[in-house]
Amino acid sequence: MRTIRLVQITDTHLSGDEAATMRDVATLPALRAVLAHAAPAIAAADAVLVTGDVVQDDPRGYRHFREVLGALGRPVLVLPGNHDDPVALRDALEGHPAFQFGGHFDAGGWRIVLLDSVVPGEVWGRLGDADLGALDRCLTEARDRHALVCLHHHPVSMASGWLDGIGLREPEGFLEVLARHPQVRGVVWGHVHQAFDALRGGVRLLATPSTCVQFMPRVDDFAIDSRPPGYRMLALQARGGIDSEVAWLDDFPAAGSPSWASSCPAA
Repeated sequence: MRTIRLVQITDTHLSGDEAATMRDVATLPALRAVLAHAAPAIAAADAVLVTGDVVQDDPRGYRHFREVLGALGRPVLVLPGNHDDPVALRDALEGHPAFQFGGHFDAGGWRIVLLDSVVPGEVWGRLGDADLGALDRCLTEARDRHALVCLHHHPVSMASGWLDGIGLREPEGFLEVLARHPQVRGVVWGHVHQAFDALRGGVRLLATPSTCVQFMPRVDDFAIDSRPPGYRMLALQARGGIDSEVAWLDDFPAAGSPSWASSCPAA
């Protein structure tokens, strides 16, 4: 067995307009900068993992996502976020050999499970009985593999009043399914625009910063953080351990930076 390597990006918030911004950060240039920074890790990766909010309520942005991510030469595992149209996202990626939308991806001794936690028209997410049943079957079928479970919405508290109101609703069922499958080694998500790393019952819990704008952690009211774009690298070990590191683009202007306008005229 060998180590399986992933690069996770999330919350790219693209639009049809290549110069579109989110909180003064031009999201497409930010994504390109992240991918350039991550290029050595991507070259060594078994797959790139994308955990939702590919676009900012604008399905025209899927064209840019397909062009940029499809050129990486690696499998790209994609699940939707609350700002996505899951049907339009699936349709946009259909036919391109690089992309896998949902389902699971097996590599080495690992199964990577991609869940759709989106509730149409809502910011918060949910996994219904059918979703939980499918997850249970997916894990049962791969008892001999370690498992990494991926979704968009956070299933545990982020110690942030406003964020915890828009996470995964009724997460107990999801956590109960995981508890029945000791081969689950980690859960990763997007949505929260910040880094998070904790352990729950031997399961690694990981959230990853956005490729554009970050949210202030551990606050009750919405606030933008000054951290720059980021991404996560994961090394899934043959014996079930997970090594992970968040990389920040410290030389890239963050949201609200006075240097942004001069360094990125497209904004």
